[in-house]
Amino acid sequence: MTAPDEEASVTSDFVRSYVITGGRELPAPEDLALHTLVTLAPDRSLPLGASPETRAIWELCGGGYLSVAEVAGHLGLPVGVVRLLLTDLARQGHLMRRAEPPRAQHVDRATLEKVLNGLQSLIG
Repeated sequence: MTAPDEEASVTSDFVRSYVITGGRELPAPEDLALHTLVTLAPDRSLPLGASPETRAIWELCGGGYLSVAEVAGHLGLPVGVVRLLLTDLARQGHLMRRAEPPRAQHVDRATLEKVLNGLQSLIG
């Protein structure tokens, strides 16, 4: 059972998230993964009438690439809300996404041992 103060906090967080998103449905998780890196597109200016949350994203992402999870953490907002705001900025051309790196290939043990032996011979 939650305490009355906790319940009020949960309710106010939900209402705040609803207001920030305008009640819109959140994007699918595959649209913008937690580890996706985002930054501002060059030569863009802050949209007129930008919300305080969008302004905060603008300031954060102007310094280089950050992951979606990092942006959410810095803003103290739920990840879904941040993903929606980032998706909006990307659709408007204000945000760039860095392509995800390819998955690592499995390397057999013999190859790894050769690399290790080669490094050890260089070190002495």
